[in-house]
Amino acid sequence: MWGKILGFCFGFMFGRLFGAILGLYIGHLFDKSLKNDFEKAGGFSNLFKGDDVNERQALFFSSCFAVMGHIAKSNGRVSEVHIKAASLFMDEMGLKGDERREAQYAFSSGKGRDFSLKETVSDFKERFAKRHDLMQLFLEIQIQMAFSDGVLAEQEKQLLHEVSKQLGISKTHFAFVLKRYQAEFNFRQHQQRFKQQQSESSSYREGSGHHVPPNDNMDRVQALALLGLNEGATTREIKVAYRKLMAQHHPDKLVSQGLPKHMMELAVKKSQDIQAAYEYLKQAA
Repeated sequence: MWGKILGFCFGFMFGRLFGAILGLYIGHLFDKSLKNDFEKAGGFSNLFKGDDVNERQALFFSSCFAVMGHIAKSNGRVSEVHIKAASLFMDEMGLKGDERREAQYAFSSGKGRDFSLKETVSDFKERFAKRHDLMQLFLEIQIQMAFSDGVLAEQEKQLLHEVSKQLGISKTHFAFVLKRYQAEFNFRQHQQRFKQQQSESSSYREGSGHHVPPNDNMDRVQALALLGLNEGATTREIKVAYRKLMAQHHPDKLVSQGLPKHMMELAVKKSQDIQAAYEYLKQAA
């Protein structure tokens, strides 16, 4: 912009109209070159970036798996179910080679006797202090680990309470997040059964020529619970809850704040569940 302005002014001073046109063109080339150099250097994002995104992603990654390991051993030993859940989680993220070994190392460090949950979560909160959506997702991932066997043991619940307290999350909001995840867990269980029924129904039709309609994979109560709402919620309340949850779990936004790109799939799945619940409620209205 300034290149064009200065080029026009100097050109007009020395060559009147023709000089102004020539100066404007030269200024345009200057602006274009300067813009390219500026964008290669990171543009305005580099000027306002308080800490390095890669460092934040690495911290989220290591802290997440370490706390998962600690919660998995809350009953004294890590069960096969928790080990399988952690392995499936790594599979979903597409972790292989060194990245998978790093995740396994962090998970194992969380199981160690010298592991400090308080210090780990405190360091995490310090780096992600103003990124409330990421802190909530961090808590949701820990709840997912604790809930991997379908049961939330008392020791696991106490540890989750401790994590949420360290993150500065209130007891009321913790209860809300926990209840919403339980609804999400139930929804995914129903989805799996629904897909299995569809597969069995398809096989039966091919073998006998009869049609067996599968059961619906969601009801109103489930859908409302997944959005964090109770029976009797109005259309407006449903829309507000849906928009808020979608904003909180938007994958691109979370990655820009420090969510490791490998974990984007987790945010995508949560967004899909929220979308499915909302669409069901719209159709059922």
